[in-house]
Amino acid sequence: MGPPKEITTRTDTEVVEATLSERNNFGEIIDRYEAKLRRYLIRLGVRSGEDQADVLQEIFIKVYKNLNSFDRSLAFSSWIYRIAHNETMSWFRRRQVRPEGNLVADSEEVLGLMESKMDTPDIAFDRAVSIEEVTVALTKLDAKYQEVLVLRFFEHKEYDEISDILQIPIGSVGTLIHRGKKQLYTVLNHDAVRI
Repeated sequence: MGPPKEITTRTDTEVVEATLSERNNFGEIIDRYEAKLRRYLIRLGVRSGEDQADVLQEIFIKVYKNLNSFDRSLAFSSWIYRIAHNETMSWFRRRQVRPEGNLVADSEEVLGLMESKMDTPDIAFDRAVSIEEVTVALTKLDAKYQEVLVLRFFEHKEYDEISDILQIPIGSVGTLIHRGKKQLYTVLNHDAVRI
């Protein structure tokens, strides 16, 4: 039997409040965010299921320990994604490994979204680009561009949320997204020319 309807319809803020009152409610935070954060970790390059579980455990431990310090004027989703981002980068540093590449199962949708939000009319993505090509192209981008593109187009985060997650000014988010899209376009076209 699933949780009562009132629990599943609560906002993140209500769940946080309930968890601060009674720590047994923390399971609902895990239920809400485990799949989303796992997908985010995969897109950042944590490919092994065991590694994902390790990083997720560290994320949720940090969330649990720091829930009292959560600034309720911010979106909880931005706060937990910032923790996930920081823990993932720490995991890469501890392992002294680079991200293994993004899993891009929805590349056509993402390319269409990127193209529709393109602020430079002379850049257009080829609709025949395959999932594998997008995956490879994303791994060739500078990390700073990879991060903002994943958050914006795969995790569907708004500029203010990305600003909170990466702890950079909103203006920088826009600049990084614009430059990241150009770099992705260049990589995709460069690879297409070389084939």
